[in-house]
Amino acid sequence: MKKLVSICLLASCIVYADPYARCVGCHGVNGEKSAINGKSKIIKDMTKAEIKAAMLGYKDGTYGREMKGMMKGQSMSLSNSDIEAIANRIGK
Repeated sequence: MKKLVSICLLASCIVYADPYARCVGCHGVNGEKSAINGKSKIIKDMTKAEIKAAMLGYKDGTYGREMKGMMKGQSMSLSNSDIEAIANRIGK
């Protein structure tokens, strides 16, 4: 688990042209995976509005359960337009 967290945190330091690229390792190319051994929702099943609300909530600390800390770190460097792009790419 520590290795996985380290890898995910390291990946968050990389600047991506595609903001969703940082999510692929845990959530899958199309958002089809339940990240971290089933601890997250399958994000491809979420609406665009749900994804945006979740990401903004992770960013300000008002959303999340057991992966809240990790996702806060992942979301902090995302701009609102990055979050919009992720929601548009993956959400229904």
